[in-house]
Amino acid sequence: MKKYNFHNAKDGYLKNCQISNRNDLEEVLDLGFQPLGDSLLTKEELNEPETFYPLKLMRSKSLGHSQLSYIVPGNLVYHMEYPYKCGVTAEVVKHHSEQSKKNIGELNLKKNSLIVDVGSNDGTLLNEYKKLGMKVVGVEPTNIAKYANAKGIKTIQAPFNLKIAKKIIKENGKAKLLTATNVFAHMSSLGDVIQAIYETLDKDGYFIFENHYMVDILKYNQYDTIYHEHIRNYSLKSLIYLFNLYSLKVVDCEVLERYNGSIKVIVSKNKKIKTHKRVFRTLNKEIKFGLTKKKVWDKFRLNTKKSKENLIKLLYKLKDNNKTVVGNSCPCRSSVLLNYCGIGKDLIPYIAEQPSSPKLGLYLPGQHIPIVNNKILVKDQPDYILLLAWHYTKPIIKYLKNMGVKSKFIVPLPKVRIIR
Repeated sequence: MKKYNFHNAKDGYLKNCQISNRNDLEEVLDLGFQPLGDSLLTKEELNEPETFYPLKLMRSKSLGHSQLSYIVPGNLVYHMEYPYKCGVTAEVVKHHSEQSKKNIGELNLKKNSLIVDVGSNDGTLLNEYKKLGMKVVGVEPTNIAKYANAKGIKTIQAPFNLKIAKKIIKENGKAKLLTATNVFAHMSSLGDVIQAIYETLDKDGYFIFENHYMVDILKYNQYDTIYHEHIRNYSLKSLIYLFNLYSLKVVDCEVLERYNGSIKVIVSKNKKIKTHKRVFRTLNKEIKFGLTKKKVWDKFRLNTKKSKENLIKLLYKLKDNNKTVVGNSCPCRSSVLLNYCGIGKDLIPYIAEQPSSPKLGLYLPGQHIPIVNNKILVKDQPDYILLLAWHYTKPIIKYLKNMGVKSKFIVPLPKVRIIR
């Protein structure tokens, strides 16, 4: 297999497109210098210096995808105390359960087929496959791997690369399915990862991954998905171009409602597999949307600035009228939104999180807003709650109302609105 060194980006500034190596990048949006969104602070760290990194979005003029202008070293982004656990969120567990059943059925996987999940986190997805009779192995670089191993999901704590692929094959054989949920955009060593995927898969194996979809990021003004973990945001056109270089074939895709717009892509090692018509339909939709046209990206930049202005204006108006506003949920995207908008403790005194969240007792980087148990919402009954995980607006509102919360809700994106 031919190796493309430019797919393995070095830390620091990128001059060319990481997928094509073309010098056709154009700046779209500058969100300023920001802290790492998932590097939450302890109380003792609040008076210590913080490191901020450039957060600037660039677009590929030819392939219609985006990438960051600057790559932060992976060991800093995915530090050992990385706080995200996917099993905490009921919607995530439900999605993994549905997708595991669907994938087994559509790919006609037999029992005891090996499934490898890259960026497997606490093993939530693999647990669903295990319950369905599959043999499973996870690969997770952070300490979250210990939660998976504790519940019997075999997980290798390491970044996924060719060395780990060979270890998996030696101990378990080749995989019929390799999955990666919202992590394929995170890897700076893209070429090494794809080579490891190819090596791990059986001759008729599949690679299935989900990621935020470039069309929907632009359409729904999701500037808060632009953070240091998300080195790239893909178009389908860019993915077909990329996998073709490594003798892999995109054979199917599906645009999902998850995260207000994600794309699920199915890649086959067997290039004789027929391409589903959904692939061609999606490519045509990208052309119709205008992913390679400058005016579409200019509109996104203007919408982002307008959204910021409207949210700040609303919060100060409520403050002037002696209304209380607090935040709810602390995904990584909340750090981007609050730091970009300059929203601090003077406007939002705390962010409420679920009782099982590992983020409780910590503080948002940059703005130093405390993260507290959401039971406080029932006691305080704030006038308004800013939904920072706005992509789960309906289930969150239902959950909080069932708790006894009587507040109104502010949804910051795609446009600022109030739900009474």
